Amino acid sequence: MRMRKRSGVNYALALCSAACLVASFGKADAEDASSWRDLETKYIFGFTTGSGIGLEGEKEFTIDTVGRFGKRDGHYSATETKYEFEFTPTQFIQIEFGALGSTHSINGVTDLDDRRQFAASGAFAELRYLAIERTSSNPLAVTLAMEPTARSIDETSGARVHNYELETVVNADLELLRNRLYAGFNLLYEPEVTWASTGEVEREAKFGGSAALSLRIASNVVLGGEVWYLRHYDAANLTAFTGDAVLMGPTLYIQFTPKMFMTAAWNAQIWGREIGNPVSLNLSEFQRHRARLKFAWEF
Repeated sequence: MRMRKRSGVNYALALCSAACLVASFGKADAEDASSWRDLETKYIFGFTTGSGIGLEGEKEFTIDTVGRFGKRDGHYSATETKYEFEFTPTQFIQIEFGALGSTHSINGVTDLDDRRQFAASGAFAELRYLAIERTSSNPLAVTLAMEPTARSIDETSGARVHNYELETVVNADLELLRNRLYAGFNLLYEPEVTWASTGEVEREAKFGGSAALSLRIASNVVLGGEVWYLRHYDAANLTAFTGDAVLMGPTLYIQFTPKMFMTAAWNAQIWGREIGNPVSLNLSEFQRHRARLKFAWEF
């Protein structure tokens, strides 16, 4: 218990220090912010997704990799990469689709088979609808998103399965300071069903939300931090609660050119619980660390 508390304090202190550093850079450059071009806020919050859907007629190719690291024992490392094409047919709708690739490196983890593999793991699509548009008099924007996914490789174990997931998210953000300071919020519901090779059927769901704050320290650089609270259920209708977790960490967005940019984020689990298990952190349904690296090209 003491160790978990110290860890949380250390992460909080690190984030506060980072925020102070970011603020000092931002203050020095504040007089130039009015001349900066608008940001597409979808990408500036790390794992939290902003409301932006791009300009009408815009197309984009993205490579988006999420890595998950650390279980209770042994060695655990898994990644999933989206190879994604997206386009915006109207000013209120964005459509995305693509293929998934995954890697797993597992050794000595309780309840998981040792595995080292790379595989084509599935496909996905996403529909985003801009429900509330930001205007000069309204700093709030809200987008509704639905993402069905089909996988042949289990995200956690790397085993061969038939998995179907429907992620539903409310993406919202506020422009607190014009062209400079943004707050992002997500509300997530993610039910899924999995058929194992043994014929066993597993239904589960995640539910939770996030809050993020991002500061534009230069015309092409945004730094920030985010916190996530996630709950896991062994039922799609959220009736069999099994545990929850809080993850927190820094975020970075860099726009290399007007048509090419990068998003990076890292989250650590700073608190968690497993129902019926007194251990600290929840490393059964969640990971100790997760990281994200995304590159995108618009055309």
